[in-house]
Amino acid sequence: MKISLALLILLLAAAWTGSQGMSFRSSRGECCPREKFYTRRIPAVRIQGYLYTAPTCSHRAVLVKLLKGRVCVDPEERWFQEYLRKQKKPNSTST
Repeated sequence: MKISLALLILLLAAAWTGSQGMSFRSSRGECCPREKFYTRRIPAVRIQGYLYTAPTCSHRAVLVKLLKGRVCVDPEERWFQEYLRKQKKPNSTST
């Protein structure tokens, strides 16, 4: 009896944490209208994360997560492409 109760609690905890982790990913259904795109360069230090919008959206966009909210960005913007390249570079300062 104790084992089945413990198993039930573990299953509920796993289901709850899984649903909590979906909160930012579930915004994938969000689309960005072209007139709402943020056009200015965002300093890399302000970017907390990013997420591409769904392919079903009429405009390709990236939801850029900032400390205070999110903004829509054109993924082809040169500054955003540079940001992506810098993120993929290995850290060359190690000794």
